Amino acid sequence: MRRSITVRLIAMFAFAALVTFALIGAALYGVLESELARHEQDELKTNLQNLQYSIERTGDMDRWARVRAKMDTLTPADGSVRFWVLSDDPRYQYGRGLAEIEHMNREPDGRGSILMPHQVHPIHTLSASIAALQDRPAVRLIVGVDSASYARTLDTFLAALAVLSLSAVLGVMLIGYWIARVGLQPLVQLSREAQALRPKPLSQRLNVSQLPAELSQLAAAFNGALSRQQDAYRQLESFNADVAHELRTPLTNLIGGTQVALSRQRTAGQFQEVLQSNLEELERVRSIINDMLFLARADQGEAATGLVRTPIAQEVRKTTEFFEFVLDDMGATVSIEGDVAAEAMIETALFRRAMSNLLQNAIEHSSAGARLLVTIRQQLSSIWVTVSNPGEPIAPAHLLRLFDRFYRVDAARQPQGEHHGHGLGLAIVKAVASMHGGSVTASCAEGITTIGFSVPVTPPRAA
Repeated sequence: MRRSITVRLIAMFAFAALVTFALIGAALYGVLESELARHEQDELKTNLQNLQYSIERTGDMDRWARVRAKMDTLTPADGSVRFWVLSDDPRYQYGRGLAEIEHMNREPDGRGSILMPHQVHPIHTLSASIAALQDRPAVRLIVGVDSASYARTLDTFLAALAVLSLSAVLGVMLIGYWIARVGLQPLVQLSREAQALRPKPLSQRLNVSQLPAELSQLAAAFNGALSRQQDAYRQLESFNADVAHELRTPLTNLIGGTQVALSRQRTAGQFQEVLQSNLEELERVRSIINDMLFLARADQGEAATGLVRTPIAQEVRKTTEFFEFVLDDMGATVSIEGDVAAEAMIETALFRRAMSNLLQNAIEHSSAGARLLVTIRQQLSSIWVTVSNPGEPIAPAHLLRLFDRFYRVDAARQPQGEHHGHGLGLAIVKAVASMHGGSVTASCAEGITTIGFSVPVTPPRAA
């Protein structure tokens, strides 16, 4: 069973109320107990002082009879207050249970307590010694107060306090339930809005303006996730359309060329030409498929293996050698500058593939006689390799998408009537950088376009 926030809030309200009432009740109980004890002592002292005054002025049996009568009068019928007088002369003794009184617990200040037969609560006592006067010998006066009434008062108060506290806790729980329902209403509304979202249109978002501050961050994060999902969905739609377009062209050429070849009788040489043309188109399809499979492996988190410490400039030179004939035909040159002695742990085959794509991209979008510049620059723990070439300016909005699959800046980068590659070159550069734990960069300033990637000097640790 899932835990309810409402139930948790009610439980916390109830716990807080129970602790609060328990602390208040304990404090009140302590105050009442202290006041009752003080009242009991005041009663003992009053009765003791009253009788002590009378006994101190009694020196014969006549006056002693009047003192006994006074003690009889002051003793209530329920026996809650009692008096005892202890003396060596039996004539001057008073009280019931004198034998038990002889064994009572007594403190130096005269206070004491005794538990009489058939009683649950003790009798608290206060005593004083009175010197002899005339015929009366020295006596000891003891005043006792039964603590049963005080104990009943405390028990009644404790029971009432428990009932009131539990009733108050129940009331707090009911109020807490109402507060929780009202307080969580924005969350319920947010849940309803989320349930009302449909796959289309993808632009639907949660209304953040009416939410409290505690939920606005959650809704904003959810809207951010929806935006990323929308971008991913659009990119997927675009990707599917681009794949279909890239594969349609060579397939159309294959079908058209084959249909033309079969439309009438052909010589062996003519069929050979058709097969040669079909082979070129099939090679193009295979290249697209291989590149897509490589990107899929990179998306799944495949990392570069077989890393070796290699001079970066050396690998750049080896890659440049593959383009010597193309550069000669264009009259273009390639220069290498920067930290030419820099080394990094790389997989050389992947590095050359990324470098080849960068050079091919720069050559395809440069005019004859252009000067291409490869810059190697070490920054902190990364080595950046960038290729710069003169060309048409690229808008910042296009720079952000240069590494997307099948993305081309047609208006600015591709000459009219020409077709270069299949739009996966820079995406592969980004994938190679990611497999090494690096990143990519693209900029355009003053007619110079610079695109590159980075590799770490030290390979990242495996997760």
